[in-house]
Amino acid sequence: MKVFEKARKFAGAAALALGAAAVGAALVYQPRVNATVNAPSTPPPVQQSASQGAAASPAPALALPDIAGMVEKVGDAVVNIQVTGRTPARNDETNDFEQFGPFGEFMRRFGMPLQPFQAPEPMHGIGSGFIISADGYIVTNDHVIDHADQITVKLGDKREFAAKVVGRDALTDVALLKIKAHGLPAAKIGNSDSLRVGQWVVAIGAPFGFDRTATQGIVSALHRSLPNETYVPFIQTDVAVNPGNSGGPLLDLAGNVVGINSQIYSRSGGYMGLSFAIPANVAMNVVEQIKATGHVERGWLGVALQEVTPDLAQSFNLDKPRGALVSSVNHDGPAAQGGVKPGDIIVAWDGHPVLDSGDLPPLVGSSKSGKRVWVSVIRDGKERQLEVTVGKYPDNGQAELAEAGGGSSGAAQLNILVSDLTPEQHKELGVRDGVLVNQVQPGAAADAGVQPGDVLLQLNGKPVHNVASLRQLVKHMPSDRSVSLLVKRNDMTLFLALRAGAGGAG
Repeated sequence: MKVFEKARKFAGAAALALGAAAVGAALVYQPRVNATVNAPSTPPPVQQSASQGAAASPAPALALPDIAGMVEKVGDAVVNIQVTGRTPARNDETNDFEQFGPFGEFMRRFGMPLQPFQAPEPMHGIGSGFIISADGYIVTNDHVIDHADQITVKLGDKREFAAKVVGRDALTDVALLKIKAHGLPAAKIGNSDSLRVGQWVVAIGAPFGFDRTATQGIVSALHRSLPNETYVPFIQTDVAVNPGNSGGPLLDLAGNVVGINSQIYSRSGGYMGLSFAIPANVAMNVVEQIKATGHVERGWLGVALQEVTPDLAQSFNLDKPRGALVSSVNHDGPAAQGGVKPGDIIVAWDGHPVLDSGDLPPLVGSSKSGKRVWVSVIRDGKERQLEVTVGKYPDNGQAELAEAGGGSSGAAQLNILVSDLTPEQHKELGVRDGVLVNQVQPGAAADAGVQPGDVLLQLNGKPVHNVASLRQLVKHMPSDRSVSLLVKRNDMTLFLALRAGAGGAG
């Protein structure tokens, strides 16, 4: 089976994961390749056949690039990242009723789901990153630090520092770390928009834990769309990337970071000639937002898209398959308000061509909410211009409840990402109040057994109306005893024991 995997190595197993969010992967910047091999200014003489009595002229020799000096110069800005933590607690559904003994038959007869609790397990992982400023800011992949309780950064001079997470963005798989150090060597950021297919690029990282390993290759393709990776137009290369490379830089021959190594395509679990990097321009946009506001804001259009196949192109009277076909429109979203309709084929966004459906989400996501954008659509065989006001991506309504336990607020470190329920979810779930759990990191909630998909209904006997009310309830949780947490899971409700001071990354 074809698998996209992230390049981080876990103890006991080499988990290749260069790519996973709505769209994950080991981050590698792909900078512009400034050094190119130029062909001779005059064409080589025309070869003569043997019958003409002349020997064939040898092809001109082209020298391969010498990257030794560049690697030596940039290598000190690349770091090794080691993480320790715990995998989230989970309840795995199974049909093995016998494991519950006599009670298992009771559960089977009354249709009760089997969800045996699995406690968090220790986790150790490695990855790479690179320094972007002398005062200790470091960029890596979000998946490298996922579930981490402790993050250790090892520099090229063998010094080690505990790292703090400044911010992270799962949709682009970018994370920003900070260590307490000064005068550090920083990598230069290049312009990934200037990359061309065929350019030489270099990756530096710690595959399998081997620090400062350099591999080289070429850019194989640009703007590559990968499964579940909606907001990243990946750079495809043939640079060898393996577990531990995740988060390391992809460099041009001038030593500029043009990407973050993130994913590989593999049938065997190992490198097979295809690796993918997050473009530097995409990653640094995320980094700058995290540094400025602590979170990432994305544009939102409010449409569902599908690819234009040859048959669909013919049915819409297109000369060839192109654009992004709008299959549905959110009734109160920006697209609907701008006049976009199901069946429209979007072929340009704010002056940028949309060649296929994968081109549009990154363009929309990088647009600021409130901006007015001209959208070119084909409707009834004719192209027309629509003006759309970009909305704000709905997931920005999520609130990360991850305050440090024992802080001035006294809040528990729940380490969960939650969002308010939509009217449709209220109706579907049959609940008036509650919040939806989207992600669970090591902390008090994970220790209690909370898992993604749960709906939190009550905390310490008090109703959870929405995200805001949950935040207030968390702040007033007692730290000396456990409290009850009522959750709705599938078609059943259950109480979990939550302790404020439990777990967490500190």
